[in-house]
Amino acid sequence: MVVKSARHLVLALVISIFVGEIVLMASFAWLPPMPLWQKALLNAAALAVLSGTLTYLLGLRPLCKDLHDLQQAQAQMRITATAFETHDAIMITDAKGDIIRVNKAFETITGYSEAEVIGKNPRILKSGAYDKKFYEQMWAELIKTGHWHSELMDRRKNGEIYPERITISAVKNPEGETTQYVAVFTDISEQKRTEEKIYSLAFYDAMTGLPNRQLLLDRLGASQLASTRNKWYGALLFLEVGNLKLLNEAMGHEYGDLLLMEAAQRLQSSLRRVDTIARYGGNEYMLLLQNLGENEEEATHHATTVAHKICDVLKEPFKLRDHIHHSKPSVGVTLFYGNNDRLEELVKRVDIAMHQAKQSLGDNVRFFDSQMQHLIETRATLEVDLHHAMRNDELYLVYQVQVDRALRPIAAEALLRWNHPKRGVVPPMEFIPIAEESSLILEVGNWVLNAACKQIEIWRQNEQTRGLVVSVNISARQFRQRDFVQQVAGIIARYQIDASRLRLELTESVALEDMNDVMQKMAALRQDVGVSLSLDDFGTGYSSLSYLNRLPLDEIKIDRGFMQNIGVKANDAVMVKTIIDMGINFNLHVIAEGVETEEQLNFLMQNGCLAFQGYYFSKPLIVEDFEKLLQ
Repeated sequence: MVVKSARHLVLALVISIFVGEIVLMASFAWLPPMPLWQKALLNAAALAVLSGTLTYLLGLRPLCKDLHDLQQAQAQMRITATAFETHDAIMITDAKGDIIRVNKAFETITGYSEAEVIGKNPRILKSGAYDKKFYEQMWAELIKTGHWHSELMDRRKNGEIYPERITISAVKNPEGETTQYVAVFTDISEQKRTEEKIYSLAFYDAMTGLPNRQLLLDRLGASQLASTRNKWYGALLFLEVGNLKLLNEAMGHEYGDLLLMEAAQRLQSSLRRVDTIARYGGNEYMLLLQNLGENEEEATHHATTVAHKICDVLKEPFKLRDHIHHSKPSVGVTLFYGNNDRLEELVKRVDIAMHQAKQSLGDNVRFFDSQMQHLIETRATLEVDLHHAMRNDELYLVYQVQVDRALRPIAAEALLRWNHPKRGVVPPMEFIPIAEESSLILEVGNWVLNAACKQIEIWRQNEQTRGLVVSVNISARQFRQRDFVQQVAGIIARYQIDASRLRLELTESVALEDMNDVMQKMAALRQDVGVSLSLDDFGTGYSSLSYLNRLPLDEIKIDRGFMQNIGVKANDAVMVKTIIDMGINFNLHVIAEGVETEEQLNFLMQNGCLAFQGYYFSKPLIVEDFEKLLQ
């Protein structure tokens, strides 16, 4: 039809041109003379009119419509071709499944050119990750619904396995018969890598690669359900790698990180595949042991065996580059059976057990029991009560005398006591650690400083007590406050006392924090404020000898632990003598605390100790009794 109409069009055009030329030639004879360009325009206009007229007369209007339809079809084909070359890979097969067409994106993703795949079956892309049943289900759904959508692992030409998101659609003719299949797929490798990275950040520790706290708790919940279903016991172990803080302070955090990574590797190699080791935070790890047996005794035996095994593994020296580090791990253990206990409760129990292990002098593995729970609840109650103790005037100071070599009183150590309204006098060892672990130590420490300075001001008015120096213990947390020096100066000014009558006792842990900051504060306290400084519990710390000559000290205090073994352990006697000699050589006042026997006093006297404190002279006394002692 189109060809026939085209012939008519050509014939009409030839006739119109021929007739038009004849008409124009006849017309030019009687038209007035005109320029050549005017004749050309007139000729073109006439020719157009004649051509249109003849076209209409010859019935060629249907031909124009056919040409318009042809142009639209060509435009549609251009749009389709452009859409075919999209970023998504497109593969078209015939009804038998053989490839008949692919686009450029297909070639880019798979590595196959169009010539290499035409006529072949798409199975050339199979990765081998799926069995025959998988493909049977795929074809069953595709035949039933005409569509199939999923994520697949396919293989590129170079053998690389990659993930893709694919949709396959069946193309049917008007009779409902499938004539082609069109598969559109996208390479989602980058998306998968991003998802894996996000998952890793959310559930794994970046340093050690171990599961983090969240993933461990998820697995613990699943283990409880499995325990209920299968009737077996499981265990939760909480362990701390000891001496990390000292390593960080001595060698730097880089060595601390090496220790944590090495510890993680050792722990992983000590567990079964079904168990989980997670980094819980800092130098703490948590282990989840599953399927330890169907009775409690058997489960306890297995958990204990694992706990001691990992302790032995972590006690082995760590070679961290050029440094050898020794660690003392502490492990808490609790069993679980079914899901009767909440996750938070299990974690609380094993945390209690671990802290009991830390405080143990012997075996560093502890099981949770009800007695531990009672102790921790009592501790929590005491913390609440301690908040009210200062406001209710329940705190008070007692004083223990310090004497010189002539056994004359020269100073007194102020010691804090708590008279609880229901419990009576609470031992310092029970409530001081509670205050230390909370912000209460700042309030308590400030209260002690104020009370001690107030007593110095009172004693100034008495000839027998005005020359005494009062020693006050300062916690590491209290000393770390930025304005600690200003606080001390303000309290001294408030009571208008002689600053030289106040001595601050610092522990070695204070000196191990930030040496430059510590030295600046200590220098300001001595030179600007005028107080004297004592280093308490000397000889029990990490590196006493290395910093002794750098700190602006007035006194060192030999720890009471050495006193107990004088005459029993030769090493302790040597240590005491060494400390005394060293203190005298550094021009420091040396005092020994914990003196309880005449034998201890004689040993200290013979080796040149300058001052003494302990029950041999007096126990800590309230103010009234202390003043009577002096008389």
